[in-house]
Amino acid sequence: MIACRKQFTDTLLELARQDKDIIAVTTDARGSVTLGDFATALPDQFVECGIAEQDAVGISAGLAHSGKKVFCCGPACFYVARALEQVKVDLAYSENPVTILGVSGGVAYGALGATHHSLHDIAVLRTFPGMSVCLPSDWRVTKKLVALLVDYPKPCYVRVGRAAVPDVYDDNDFEFIPGKAIQRLDGHDLTIVATGETVYHAFQAGLELQKRGIGARVLDCSWLKPFDEEAIRKAAEETGRIITVEEHSRYGGLGAAVCEVLAEHPVPVRIIGIPDENVVHGSNKEIFHHYGLDAEGIVAAAMDFI
Repeated sequence: MIACRKQFTDTLLELARQDKDIIAVTTDARGSVTLGDFATALPDQFVECGIAEQDAVGISAGLAHSGKKVFCCGPACFYVARALEQVKVDLAYSENPVTILGVSGGVAYGALGATHHSLHDIAVLRTFPGMSVCLPSDWRVTKKLVALLVDYPKPCYVRVGRAAVPDVYDDNDFEFIPGKAIQRLDGHDLTIVATGETVYHAFQAGLELQKRGIGARVLDCSWLKPFDEEAIRKAAEETGRIITVEEHSRYGGLGAAVCEVLAEHPVPVRIIGIPDENVVHGSNKEIFHHYGLDAEGIVAAAMDFI
């Protein structure tokens, strides 16, 4: 298993060795975002701002405006709260194509609690005009994403976790296109739509449901914006029921995006996410199990739904 944050920065370093316009910006988080090797190898392409997320976004915007290819990296919880105005104005409104890498997103910080979780980021950032949002599901998707973002013409928010995650894909033989979902399993009894680290659990749930005679389609919606409305409409038409799974508040995230698409032609939708409460303390695995975000919880929800 490989952590998406490590794959992201390893790929970025590999590309930056060949392209001097690639710049990595971080706060006091070179360790958290695994940028230590990058800073050592390419010090002239590395900017460290200290505990100053708002400054980091502003500096990144200025560098991008001057033609650099900028990746602003740090804990997701701070970039989507403390520095949110700078993201809105300096990046989205000003159309500066900076990639924000938000690490330890969702509930990855576990026992540190609500102050360090980022469970509102999808809801907020997908409302910013011109801002793309992507939650890669494993290291292979992450590697393809970094290569794509080097010359991406828009600001983009990428949220990854902290720990190593299981493989969702067995090889690199899949297309990764902005705004397109990837169908991991096919089925016609219901569709499970997931994003980020929940995709693996959705895939495992889909396999278990197939063993029980239930054809579960599984969609990897790593891209939350642009969003694959066509795949959602097709799933609704062909399977009749949709379950969404996300490491995010039930409000405003993946589930909401799906329901927005289906508002004119509704089918039953069940949203599995974090309810309207401060998250329980525990490890990432414990929190996933508590809220039914793991394969066991998804299977139970699907059986009840059916």
